[in-house]
Formats: sequence, C-alpha cells, structure tokens
Amino acid sequence: QVRLVESGGGLVQPGGSLRLSCAASGSIFRIDAMAWYRQTPEKERELVAVIRRGGTTTYQYSVKGRFTISRDNAWNTVYLEMNSLKSEDTAVYYCNVQIESRYYWGRGTQVTVSS
Repeated sequence: QVRLVESGGGLVQPGGSLRLSCAASGSIFRIDAMAWYRQTPEKERELVAVIRRGGTTTYQYSVKGRFTISRDNAWNTVYLEMNSLKSEDTAVYYCNVQIESRYYWGRGTQVTVSS
C-alpha cells in the first residue's frame, strides 16, 4: 500500500504564491516519476508538471516560468512552488507518483486564486 498526503493549498490573491507538498509513505522501494495534476469542474484532469527520478522536468505551457517542481528522494516528497498565481490556476491539485508500473494518486488539495 502506498499513501500520498498533499498539503499547502489554500486561498491566495492574484500574483501571490503557494507551495504544495506531497509526501508518499508505505511499501516504497523506489519512486520513479512524481507529478502534479489539477482539475476543475469544467475541465478534465490535466498535467501541471512532472519530475523524473533523474531530475528532468516537464511543465504545462501555461505554468512555465511561474511554477517549479522539485523532489526530495530521501523523504519521498514532491513539491510544487507556485508563483505569480492567476485566477485560472484555481483548481484541485493532485499528486501522482509512479512506482514501477503502478501509479498512485493523492486525494487532492484545493487552490483558490481570488481577490
């Protein structure tokens, strides 16, 4: 069993910053990719950013230059630093990790960008 717990969501004004964290625990030998997705009631879940075990990253075009994904392999934790937040970043953010051929999801954390 693998458990993912996200934290760091909340309400922030446009132009503000938030840092999301996701800690994985349980039967983990090695985590391959770690990623953040987001979803709104109007849109399907979409990839925000992914970081592979070697450190390479990929970002959704709309967040490039504003968001930074990072990971701490010793603590099985992935972070998402979000700066210059916009109202369109409002969504539930989900953590996702790949362990061998399996993928695991967190329960999500709400991010609301509003004045």
